[in-house]
Amino acid sequence: MMVFASTTRSTLRGARPSLRQVVSNCRNRRRGFFSSAVRSTSIASGQAGTKDEAGPPRTIFSGIQPTGTPHLGNYLGALQNWVRLQEEATATGDSVIFSIVGLHAITMPQNPQQLRVERKDMLASLLAIGLDPERSILFHQDQVQEHAELAWYLNCLTSVGRLNRMTTWKSKLATARGSSDAAESAGGGEEGALALGLFAYPVLQAADILLYRTQQRATHVPVGEDQVQHLELSRDIADLFNRTYKQKLFPPPQHIITPTKRVLSLRDPTSKMSKSAPDASSRILITDSPDVVRSKIKKAVTDGETQMSYDPEKRPGVSNLLGIASALMGRDDPALLAEDLNKEGGGGGALKNAVSDAIIEALRPIQERLQRIQNEPAYLAEVERKGREKARERAGPTMEKVRRLVGLSD
Repeated sequence: MMVFASTTRSTLRGARPSLRQVVSNCRNRRRGFFSSAVRSTSIASGQAGTKDEAGPPRTIFSGIQPTGTPHLGNYLGALQNWVRLQEEATATGDSVIFSIVGLHAITMPQNPQQLRVERKDMLASLLAIGLDPERSILFHQDQVQEHAELAWYLNCLTSVGRLNRMTTWKSKLATARGSSDAAESAGGGEEGALALGLFAYPVLQAADILLYRTQQRATHVPVGEDQVQHLELSRDIADLFNRTYKQKLFPPPQHIITPTKRVLSLRDPTSKMSKSAPDASSRILITDSPDVVRSKIKKAVTDGETQMSYDPEKRPGVSNLLGIASALMGRDDPALLAEDLNKEGGGGGALKNAVSDAIIEALRPIQERLQRIQNEPAYLAEVERKGREKARERAGPTMEKVRRLVGLSD
Protein backbone atom coordinates (compact mmCIF):
# COMPACT_ATOMS: atom_id res chain seq x y z
CA MET A 1 0.00 0.00 0.00
CA MET A 2 2.61 2.55 0.81
CA VAL A 3 6.31 2.83 0.34
CA PHE A 4 8.93 2.86 3.07
CA ALA A 5 6.99 0.70 5.51
CA SER A 6 10.25 -0.32 7.13
CA THR A 7 11.17 3.27 7.99
CA THR A 8 10.24 3.59 11.64
CA ARG A 9 9.68 6.78 13.56
CA SER A 10 12.87 6.27 15.58
CA THR A 11 14.86 6.04 12.37
CA LEU A 12 13.29 9.23 11.11
CA ARG A 13 14.26 11.01 14.28
CA GLY A 14 17.78 9.77 14.06
CA ALA A 15 19.85 9.77 10.87
CA ARG A 16 17.00 10.55 8.52
CA PRO A 17 17.60 10.30 4.78
CA SER A 18 17.36 13.47 2.73
CA LEU A 19 14.17 14.16 0.81
CA ARG A 20 15.94 13.28 -2.44
CA GLN A 21 16.90 9.90 -1.01
CA VAL A 22 13.39 9.27 0.26
CA VAL A 23 11.79 10.04 -3.10
CA SER A 24 14.42 8.25 -5.17
CA ASN A 25 13.96 5.11 -3.09
CA CYS A 26 10.42 4.94 -4.51
CA ARG A 27 11.94 3.97 -7.83
CA ASN A 28 13.65 0.98 -6.27
CA ARG A 29 10.63 -0.56 -4.60
CA ARG A 30 9.36 -3.38 -6.80
CA ARG A 31 5.86 -3.14 -5.37
CA GLY A 32 5.75 0.64 -5.70
CA PHE A 33 2.77 2.00 -3.82
CA PHE A 34 1.80 -1.25 -2.16
CA SER A 35 4.03 -2.22 0.67
CA SER A 36 2.34 -1.10 3.85
CA ALA A 37 0.32 1.99 4.27
CA VAL A 38 -0.28 2.86 7.66
CA ARG A 39 0.86 0.48 10.34
CA SER A 40 -1.79 -2.18 10.23
CA THR A 41 -3.96 -1.20 13.24
CA SER A 42 -7.67 -1.33 12.69
CA ILE A 43 -10.61 -1.44 15.05
CA ALA A 44 -13.37 -3.94 14.45
CA SER A 45 -16.46 -3.80 16.61
CA GLY A 46 -14.63 -1.40 18.88
CA GLN A 47 -11.72 -3.74 19.51
CA ALA A 48 -8.15 -3.00 18.48
CA GLY A 49 -6.39 -5.24 16.01
CA THR A 50 -7.00 -6.45 12.51
CA LYS A 51 -9.09 -9.47 13.49
CA ASP A 52 -10.21 -11.00 16.74
CA GLU A 53 -8.48 -14.34 17.12
CA ALA A 54 -11.60 -16.26 18.16
CA GLY A 55 -14.63 -16.70 15.97
CA PRO A 56 -15.24 -17.42 12.31
CA PRO A 57 -13.73 -15.35 9.49
CA ARG A 58 -15.27 -11.99 8.74
CA THR A 59 -16.97 -10.81 5.58
CA ILE A 60 -15.79 -7.28 4.77
CA PHE A 61 -17.78 -5.16 2.32
CA SER A 62 -17.15 -1.74 0.83
CA GLY A 63 -18.16 0.13 -2.32
CA ILE A 64 -17.25 3.07 -4.52
CA GLN A 65 -19.28 4.98 -7.11
CA PRO A 66 -18.16 4.83 -10.77
CA THR A 67 -18.28 8.61 -11.18
CA GLY A 68 -14.93 9.67 -12.58
CA THR A 69 -11.32 8.58 -12.24
CA PRO A 70 -10.24 8.06 -8.61
CA HIS A 71 -8.24 10.93 -7.18
CA LEU A 72 -5.53 11.01 -4.56
CA GLY A 73 -8.08 11.60 -1.82
CA ASN A 74 -9.94 8.43 -2.81
CA TYR A 75 -6.72 6.45 -2.74
CA LEU A 76 -5.30 7.69 0.55
CA GLY A 77 -8.74 7.95 2.13
CA ALA A 78 -10.13 4.52 1.25
CA LEU A 79 -8.60 2.50 -1.57
CA GLN A 80 -5.20 1.86 -0.02
CA ASN A 81 -7.08 0.40 2.96
CA TRP A 82 -8.95 -1.90 0.58
CA VAL A 83 -5.61 -3.24 -0.62
CA ARG A 84 -4.43 -3.66 2.97
CA LEU A 85 -7.63 -5.46 3.98
CA GLN A 86 -7.20 -7.77 0.99
CA GLU A 87 -3.63 -8.57 2.01
CA GLU A 88 -4.64 -9.20 5.62
CA ALA A 89 -7.54 -11.41 4.51
CA THR A 90 -5.11 -13.76 2.81
CA ALA A 91 -3.65 -14.55 6.23
CA THR A 92 -6.83 -14.38 8.33
CA GLY A 93 -9.25 -16.20 6.05
CA ASP A 94 -11.60 -13.21 5.91
CA SER A 95 -13.66 -12.63 2.76
CA VAL A 96 -13.33 -9.20 1.17
CA ILE A 97 -16.04 -7.94 -1.18
CA PHE A 98 -15.62 -4.69 -3.11
CA SER A 99 -18.39 -3.27 -5.27
CA ILE A 100 -18.63 -0.57 -7.92
CA VAL A 101 -22.00 0.83 -6.92
CA GLY A 102 -23.64 2.01 -10.12
CA LEU A 103 -27.13 2.02 -8.60
CA HIS A 104 -25.96 4.65 -6.14
CA ALA A 105 -24.44 6.72 -8.93
CA ILE A 106 -27.75 7.12 -10.76
CA THR A 107 -29.45 8.67 -7.72
CA MET A 108 -27.97 11.84 -9.22
CA PRO A 109 -28.24 12.80 -12.92
CA GLN A 110 -25.68 10.99 -15.08
CA ASN A 111 -24.76 11.03 -18.75
CA PRO A 112 -25.46 7.42 -19.83
CA GLN A 113 -22.63 7.27 -22.37
CA GLN A 114 -20.16 8.70 -19.88
CA LEU A 115 -21.35 6.37 -17.12
CA ARG A 116 -20.72 3.33 -19.33
CA VAL A 117 -17.13 4.45 -19.80
CA GLU A 118 -16.63 5.35 -16.14
CA ARG A 119 -17.85 1.94 -14.95
CA LYS A 120 -15.14 0.24 -16.99
CA ASP A 121 -12.52 2.82 -16.02
CA MET A 122 -13.28 2.36 -12.32
CA LEU A 123 -12.92 -1.42 -12.57
CA ALA A 124 -9.59 -1.02 -14.36
CA SER A 125 -8.45 1.55 -11.77
CA LEU A 126 -9.26 -0.74 -8.84
CA LEU A 127 -7.27 -3.53 -10.46
CA ALA A 128 -4.39 -1.14 -11.12
CA ILE A 129 -4.16 0.04 -7.51
CA GLY A 130 -3.77 -3.56 -6.36
CA LEU A 131 -7.10 -5.32 -5.92
CA ASP A 132 -6.81 -8.95 -7.00
CA PRO A 133 -9.96 -10.69 -8.29
CA GLU A 134 -8.51 -14.00 -7.15
CA ARG A 135 -8.31 -12.80 -3.53
CA SER A 136 -11.30 -10.44 -3.45
CA ILE A 137 -14.81 -10.46 -4.88
CA LEU A 138 -14.79 -7.41 -7.16
CA PHE A 139 -18.02 -6.71 -9.03
CA HIS A 140 -20.54 -4.23 -10.40
CA GLN A 141 -23.44 -3.81 -7.98
CA ASP A 142 -25.89 -3.21 -10.85
CA GLN A 143 -25.09 -6.67 -12.27
CA VAL A 144 -26.27 -8.39 -9.09
CA GLN A 145 -30.05 -7.97 -9.00
CA GLU A 146 -30.31 -9.09 -5.39
CA HIS A 147 -29.09 -5.65 -4.26
CA ALA A 148 -32.13 -3.88 -5.70
CA GLU A 149 -34.50 -6.63 -4.57
CA LEU A 150 -33.36 -6.53 -0.95
CA ALA A 151 -33.40 -2.74 -1.00
CA TRP A 152 -37.10 -2.81 -1.95
CA TYR A 153 -37.99 -5.15 0.92
CA LEU A 154 -36.09 -2.89 3.33
CA ASN A 155 -37.74 0.23 1.85
CA CYS A 156 -41.08 -1.28 2.78
CA LEU A 157 -40.02 -1.38 6.44
CA THR A 158 -38.04 1.85 6.82
CA SER A 159 -39.93 4.95 7.93
CA VAL A 160 -39.83 8.28 6.11
CA GLY A 161 -39.13 9.98 9.42
CA ARG A 162 -35.98 7.93 9.94
CA LEU A 163 -34.64 8.81 6.50
CA ASN A 164 -35.52 12.48 6.98
CA ARG A 165 -33.01 12.57 9.82
CA MET A 166 -30.09 11.40 7.68
CA THR A 167 -27.41 14.07 7.51
CA THR A 168 -26.72 13.56 3.81
CA TRP A 169 -30.40 14.02 2.95
CA LYS A 170 -30.64 17.15 5.09
CA SER A 171 -27.57 18.50 3.32
CA LYS A 172 -29.10 17.91 -0.12
CA LEU A 173 -32.37 19.40 1.08
CA ALA A 174 -30.62 22.51 2.38
CA THR A 175 -28.86 22.94 -0.95
CA ALA A 176 -32.14 22.60 -2.82
CA ARG A 177 -33.73 25.18 -0.56
CA GLY A 178 -30.97 27.65 -1.23
CA SER A 179 -28.83 26.69 1.78
CA SER A 180 -30.38 29.40 3.94
CA ASP A 181 -33.15 29.80 6.47
CA ALA A 182 -34.32 32.85 4.56
CA ALA A 183 -34.98 30.83 1.43
CA GLU A 184 -36.83 28.21 3.45
CA SER A 185 -39.02 30.74 5.27
CA ALA A 186 -39.86 32.38 1.96
CA GLY A 187 -41.18 29.07 0.68
CA GLY A 188 -38.65 28.94 -2.15
CA GLY A 189 -36.28 26.19 -3.19
CA GLU A 190 -36.39 23.14 -5.41
CA GLU A 191 -36.73 20.32 -2.88
CA GLY A 192 -39.71 18.94 -4.79
CA ALA A 193 -37.36 18.09 -7.64
CA LEU A 194 -35.15 15.84 -5.50
CA ALA A 195 -35.51 12.20 -6.52
CA LEU A 196 -36.90 9.38 -4.40
CA GLY A 197 -33.78 7.36 -5.20
CA LEU A 198 -31.63 9.96 -3.48
CA PHE A 199 -33.91 9.93 -0.43
CA ALA A 200 -33.78 6.12 -0.22
CA TYR A 201 -30.03 5.95 -0.94
CA PRO A 202 -29.18 4.91 2.66
CA VAL A 203 -31.59 1.96 2.45
CA LEU A 204 -29.88 0.70 -0.70
CA GLN A 205 -26.59 1.08 1.15
CA ALA A 206 -28.00 -1.02 3.99
CA ALA A 207 -29.05 -3.68 1.47
CA ASP A 208 -25.54 -3.71 0.00
CA ILE A 209 -24.14 -4.48 3.44
CA LEU A 210 -26.74 -6.90 4.81
CA LEU A 211 -26.85 -8.99 1.64
CA TYR A 212 -23.47 -10.57 2.40
CA ARG A 213 -24.05 -11.59 5.99
CA THR A 214 -23.29 -15.18 6.91
CA GLN A 215 -24.96 -17.49 9.41
CA GLN A 216 -21.97 -17.18 11.68
CA ARG A 217 -21.21 -13.49 11.52
CA ALA A 218 -22.32 -9.99 10.51
CA THR A 219 -20.85 -8.07 7.62
CA HIS A 220 -17.96 -5.79 8.59
CA VAL A 221 -17.66 -2.41 6.93
CA PRO A 222 -14.66 -0.04 6.83
CA VAL A 223 -16.12 3.40 7.47
CA GLY A 224 -14.95 6.96 7.82
CA GLU A 225 -16.46 9.46 10.22
CA ASP A 226 -18.88 10.74 7.57
CA GLN A 227 -20.39 7.27 7.08
CA VAL A 228 -20.99 6.27 10.71
CA GLN A 229 -24.63 7.41 10.60
CA HIS A 230 -25.28 5.28 7.51
CA LEU A 231 -23.89 2.20 9.25
CA GLU A 232 -26.04 2.94 12.31
CA LEU A 233 -29.07 3.01 10.01
CA SER A 234 -28.03 -0.35 8.56
CA ARG A 235 -27.90 -1.77 12.08
CA ASP A 236 -31.33 -0.34 12.87
CA ILE A 237 -32.81 -1.75 9.67
CA ALA A 238 -31.32 -5.18 10.41
CA ASP A 239 -32.90 -5.10 13.87
CA LEU A 240 -36.24 -3.91 12.44
CA PHE A 241 -36.31 -6.75 9.89
CA ASN A 242 -35.44 -9.33 12.55
CA ARG A 243 -38.18 -8.06 14.91
CA THR A 244 -40.78 -7.77 12.16
CA TYR A 245 -40.30 -11.33 10.94
CA LYS A 246 -39.33 -12.79 14.33
CA GLN A 247 -36.09 -14.34 13.15
CA LYS A 248 -32.51 -13.20 13.61
CA LEU A 249 -31.58 -13.31 9.94
CA PHE A 250 -29.37 -10.22 9.88
CA PRO A 251 -26.70 -9.83 12.55
CA PRO A 252 -26.10 -6.08 13.03
CA PRO A 253 -23.21 -5.04 10.75
CA GLN A 254 -20.01 -4.04 12.48
CA HIS A 255 -17.63 -1.22 11.66
CA ILE A 256 -13.93 -1.37 10.98
CA ILE A 257 -12.28 1.94 11.69
CA THR A 258 -9.34 2.02 9.33
CA PRO A 259 -6.42 4.45 9.38
CA THR A 260 -7.08 7.03 6.69
CA LYS A 261 -5.60 10.24 5.38
CA ARG A 262 -7.99 13.15 4.86
CA VAL A 263 -6.80 14.81 1.68
CA LEU A 264 -8.06 18.34 1.08
CA SER A 265 -8.64 20.36 -2.06
CA LEU A 266 -5.48 21.88 -3.51
CA ARG A 267 -7.37 25.09 -4.28
CA ASP A 268 -9.55 25.27 -1.16
CA PRO A 269 -7.82 23.43 1.70
CA THR A 270 -10.82 23.91 3.97
CA SER A 271 -12.80 21.27 2.03
CA LYS A 272 -12.10 17.69 0.97
CA MET A 273 -10.59 16.84 -2.39
CA SER A 274 -13.57 16.05 -4.60
CA LYS A 275 -14.37 14.71 -8.05
CA SER A 276 -17.25 17.16 -8.37
CA ALA A 277 -15.36 20.38 -7.60
CA PRO A 278 -15.59 22.69 -10.64
CA ASP A 279 -11.86 23.49 -10.63
CA ALA A 280 -9.99 20.49 -12.06
CA SER A 281 -6.72 21.76 -10.55
CA SER A 282 -8.15 21.14 -7.07
CA ARG A 283 -7.50 17.40 -7.31
CA ILE A 284 -4.83 14.94 -8.44
CA LEU A 285 -6.23 12.06 -10.49
CA ILE A 286 -4.41 8.75 -10.45
CA THR A 287 -4.09 9.13 -14.23
CA ASP A 288 -2.46 12.58 -14.14
CA SER A 289 0.85 12.80 -16.02
CA PRO A 290 3.99 14.12 -14.27
CA ASP A 291 3.61 17.48 -16.01
CA VAL A 292 -0.02 17.78 -14.91
CA VAL A 293 0.88 16.82 -11.34
CA ARG A 294 3.60 19.46 -11.16
CA SER A 295 1.28 22.08 -12.63
CA LYS A 296 -1.50 21.35 -10.15
CA ILE A 297 0.82 21.26 -7.15
CA LYS A 298 2.47 24.49 -8.27
CA LYS A 299 -0.97 26.16 -8.17
CA ALA A 300 -1.85 24.65 -4.79
CA VAL A 301 -2.82 27.18 -2.12
CA THR A 302 -0.18 27.66 0.58
CA ASP A 303 0.95 30.91 2.22
CA GLY A 304 3.84 33.34 2.08
CA GLU A 305 5.89 31.98 4.98
CA THR A 306 9.26 30.48 4.15
CA GLN A 307 9.43 28.19 7.20
CA MET A 308 7.36 25.03 6.98
CA SER A 309 5.22 23.83 9.89
CA TYR A 310 2.37 21.37 10.29
CA ASP A 311 -0.65 23.23 11.67
CA PRO A 312 -3.92 22.21 9.94
CA GLU A 313 -5.94 24.96 11.62
CA LYS A 314 -3.66 27.91 10.99
CA ARG A 315 -1.89 26.68 7.84
CA PRO A 316 -4.34 24.33 6.06
CA GLY A 317 -2.74 24.56 2.62
CA VAL A 318 0.81 23.84 3.76
CA SER A 319 -0.40 21.15 6.16
CA ASN A 320 -2.39 19.46 3.40
CA LEU A 321 0.71 19.20 1.20
CA LEU A 322 2.84 17.99 4.12
CA GLY A 323 0.21 15.34 4.87
CA ILE A 324 0.10 14.16 1.26
CA ALA A 325 3.88 13.93 0.96
CA SER A 326 4.24 12.17 4.32
CA ALA A 327 1.58 9.62 3.42
CA LEU A 328 3.17 8.84 0.07
CA MET A 329 6.62 8.58 1.63
CA GLY A 330 5.35 6.27 4.37
CA ARG A 331 6.29 8.71 7.11
CA ASP A 332 4.21 8.88 10.25
CA ASP A 333 4.50 12.53 11.20
CA PRO A 334 4.12 15.44 8.74
CA ALA A 335 5.77 17.73 11.31
CA LEU A 336 9.01 15.78 10.90
CA LEU A 337 8.87 16.31 7.15
CA ALA A 338 8.45 20.04 7.79
CA GLU A 339 11.62 19.95 9.92
CA ASP A 340 13.55 18.27 7.12
CA LEU A 341 12.34 20.83 4.60
CA ASN A 342 13.41 23.66 6.87
CA LYS A 343 16.88 22.14 7.22
CA GLU A 344 17.29 21.82 3.47
CA GLY A 345 15.84 25.29 2.81
CA GLY A 346 13.79 26.38 -0.15
CA GLY A 347 10.50 27.21 1.58
CA GLY A 348 7.22 26.58 -0.23
CA GLY A 349 8.95 25.82 -3.51
CA ALA A 350 10.89 22.95 -1.94
CA LEU A 351 7.70 21.61 -0.36
CA LYS A 352 5.86 21.64 -3.69
CA ASN A 353 8.78 19.94 -5.43
CA ALA A 354 8.86 17.23 -2.76
CA VAL A 355 5.11 16.67 -2.98
CA SER A 356 5.20 16.52 -6.79
CA ASP A 357 8.08 14.03 -6.77
CA ALA A 358 6.35 11.81 -4.21
CA ILE A 359 3.06 11.79 -6.13
CA ILE A 360 4.71 11.10 -9.49
CA GLU A 361 6.73 8.18 -8.14
CA ALA A 362 3.74 6.74 -6.30
CA LEU A 363 1.45 6.94 -9.32
CA ARG A 364 3.98 5.62 -11.85
CA PRO A 365 3.42 1.87 -11.22
CA ILE A 366 -0.35 2.38 -10.95
CA GLN A 367 -0.45 4.14 -14.30
CA GLU A 368 1.69 1.47 -15.94
CA ARG A 369 -0.65 -1.28 -14.73
CA LEU A 370 -3.72 0.76 -15.68
CA GLN A 371 -2.52 1.17 -19.24
CA ARG A 372 -1.89 -2.57 -19.59
CA ILE A 373 -5.30 -3.45 -18.13
CA GLN A 374 -7.20 -1.00 -20.32
CA ASN A 375 -5.56 -2.55 -23.36
CA GLU A 376 -7.04 -5.95 -22.43
CA PRO A 377 -10.85 -5.61 -22.72
CA ALA A 378 -11.26 -9.39 -22.71
CA TYR A 379 -9.54 -9.57 -19.32
CA LEU A 380 -11.81 -6.85 -17.91
CA ALA A 381 -14.88 -8.66 -19.21
CA GLU A 382 -13.70 -11.88 -17.56
CA VAL A 383 -13.13 -10.09 -14.23
CA GLU A 384 -16.66 -8.65 -14.48
CA ARG A 385 -18.16 -12.07 -15.18
CA LYS A 386 -16.35 -13.88 -12.39
CA GLY A 387 -17.06 -11.11 -9.90
CA ARG A 388 -20.76 -11.14 -10.77
CA GLU A 389 -20.96 -14.91 -10.40
CA LYS A 390 -19.14 -14.93 -7.05
CA ALA A 391 -21.29 -12.11 -5.68
CA ARG A 392 -24.56 -13.76 -6.75
CA GLU A 393 -23.39 -17.05 -5.25
CA ARG A 394 -22.93 -15.27 -1.92
CA ALA A 395 -26.13 -13.18 -2.18
CA GLY A 396 -28.47 -15.96 -3.33
CA PRO A 397 -28.89 -17.86 -0.04
CA THR A 398 -29.65 -14.63 1.84
CA MET A 399 -32.35 -13.65 -0.64
CA GLU A 400 -33.95 -17.10 -0.54
CA LYS A 401 -34.37 -16.69 3.22
CA VAL A 402 -35.68 -13.12 2.85
CA ARG A 403 -38.31 -14.10 0.25
CA ARG A 404 -39.52 -16.94 2.43
CA LEU A 405 -39.74 -14.77 5.55
CA VAL A 406 -41.72 -11.98 3.84
CA GLY A 407 -44.12 -14.50 2.29
CA LEU A 408 -43.07 -14.30 -1.36
CA SER A 409 -41.62 -17.81 -1.55
CA ASP A 410 -42.51 -21.24 -0.15
